[in-house]
Amino acid sequence: MKGVVFPGNRQLEIIDFPDPTPGPGEVVLEIKASGMCGSDLKFYRPKDGAKALGLGDLEGPIIAGHEPCGVVAAIGPGVPENQAKVGMRVMVHHYRGCGVCEHCSTGWMQMCAEGVKEVYGATGHGAHAKYMKCLARTLVPLPEELSFEAGAAISCGTGTAWGAIHRLDLQGDQTIAVFGQGPVGLSATLLASEMGARVIALDTGEERLQRAKEFGADVLINPAKTENVVQAIKDLTHGRGAHASMDCSSAPTARVQAVQCVRSWGKACFVGEGDTVTLNVSNDMLRRQVTVIGSWTFSTVGQAKCAEYVADREIVLDRLFTHRWKLEQAKEAYELFDKQTSGKGVILPS
Repeated sequence: MKGVVFPGNRQLEIIDFPDPTPGPGEVVLEIKASGMCGSDLKFYRPKDGAKALGLGDLEGPIIAGHEPCGVVAAIGPGVPENQAKVGMRVMVHHYRGCGVCEHCSTGWMQMCAEGVKEVYGATGHGAHAKYMKCLARTLVPLPEELSFEAGAAISCGTGTAWGAIHRLDLQGDQTIAVFGQGPVGLSATLLASEMGARVIALDTGEERLQRAKEFGADVLINPAKTENVVQAIKDLTHGRGAHASMDCSSAPTARVQAVQCVRSWGKACFVGEGDTVTLNVSNDMLRRQVTVIGSWTFSTVGQAKCAEYVADREIVLDRLFTHRWKLEQAKEAYELFDKQTSGKGVILPS
């Protein structure tokens, strides 16, 4: 089979790999949709071609893609029938942990007490290929009402937004400011709006702001064209500030603004990975009783609940995708995605 790999320095190769065979406790999926996530760019861009995260036991090129969705094509020994059946429609929780610690046993395998063993699409073969091998315990059922593309979105970007919204305990009568309207931020805008909250969407890209409006944002702010972002948000909220905020941009300035823009007793959630932030602890947090939260993706339980919510509310999550690509078009796909001006892309290997 063909698989997409990132050798570094914004290069992409499609090379031959053997078709995978499931071992004990494993399954092989036929991938129907493999989402493109902003995190993939961290592996696409590096100049040194360093191994992602320093994890995993694989030698040689690693197949990219950590938003897998497809059907079970083969089952290895020891997999119970109630965990996987051939033809079953599934998403994948893209982390592998020990499977038995307090975190793994509750579906938080990325929090494994022994350290996460593998991240599919980063340190272990991922979904930018026709087939993918994974542990059966990482499978999450895909509701019949949802497309494979929707399942791919929930497998990282949309699921991450869902997890952060629940960490914030967002209520329908509240206002949330969402910084960054890439795939995660746009998902947060969509879900928060669906829950009844008032959404202030922020991004420096006009195309992304307009998409945020289409996905339910009540107010749009371009920080590049706004003299004082925090004051602008306060002006929209009777001088108090938003009840909650979410930074999906990873930009240090946006993170500071996300904390400063919430009202007293408000909550700010950091979702974007990497970089740093500097806060005035007394003025920004303590004396306003502000809670700052870190949210790292989601559990298998959260992933399933997100999928059920999207299905029950008949949310057309497929609208997140502005570009659909065949596997052989992956180079063109990532060249466009690297500009971070458009919407979300998905690769359809089958």
